[in-house]
Amino acid sequence: AMDDYLPRSFTIRGRRLVYSQGIYVVAALAGLLLIQFGGVTDRLIPLFAVGAFLAFTLSQFGMVAHWRRVRGPGAIHSMLLNGLGAIATAVTVVVVLMAKFVEGAWVTMLLIPAMVALMLAVKRHYDRVAAATDSPSPLELTAFSPPLVLVPIDRWNQVCKKAIQFALNISPDVTALHVDCGETPDDLCALWDKYVGVPSREVGLPEPKLVTLPSPYRLIVGPVLDYVLNYQKKNPQRQIAVVLPELVERRWYQYLLHNQRPAMLKAWLYVRGNQNTVVINVPWYFNG
Repeated sequence: AMDDYLPRSFTIRGRRLVYSQGIYVVAALAGLLLIQFGGVTDRLIPLFAVGAFLAFTLSQFGMVAHWRRVRGPGAIHSMLLNGLGAIATAVTVVVVLMAKFVEGAWVTMLLIPAMVALMLAVKRHYDRVAAATDSPSPLELTAFSPPLVLVPIDRWNQVCKKAIQFALNISPDVTALHVDCGETPDDLCALWDKYVGVPSREVGLPEPKLVTLPSPYRLIVGPVLDYVLNYQKKNPQRQIAVVLPELVERRWYQYLLHNQRPAMLKAWLYVRGNQNTVVINVPWYFNG
């Protein structure tokens, strides 16, 4: 993990100054092996033998390469000694594989290449991320412009009001998005000028716009997502901030009583958004 061949979180020490995450993963994998082999530890010996002698073989061949590169007094003698050890342990690996193949040695033939492939894939991912995020240029502080802010809202309440207030703090160009499913009378449009337009004009702020998105099939997240994506295409040079009002409960089970549309919308924006889109959560804490 320190060399980027496993997730970097494996390098974080826990409260007891040990690599807790690695311990949990190893314990879980060991438990799976015990379950797979019915708890009979004797059946795990072929797996251990192949893994251990393969490690010996690779380390001995590594020392051969080391002495060949370093040279110096005694290098030939050490190279021959390590080469002999590598051959002996390699023969042992082959013998164990052939003799104990059916008894479980086949597992290591699948797991070891799979683990190597996994580590190489993790390394390639970290290399790609490093290449894509590397920026040797200084901070660009020219051509500043406030973002275009979109605020999806359901109805007028404290949660919505806090999000609109926050949006006006970061930009004069605020658009509220409201999905109309056509099932119940929509009071938001009637209340918008009274609760938003009039207070904005009184203090000289640009009035936030209200865009109603029709949804005859009663979809909520889809119409908002489509509007945001189209907004991106129409404003390719502008930063777009999607401000998500979110009710935060104090107890975990209370989340089951409310829809999780902000989380769903945020997840879809992460998947289908681009570098010009910023997602901002504005929490309203319920203390009941």
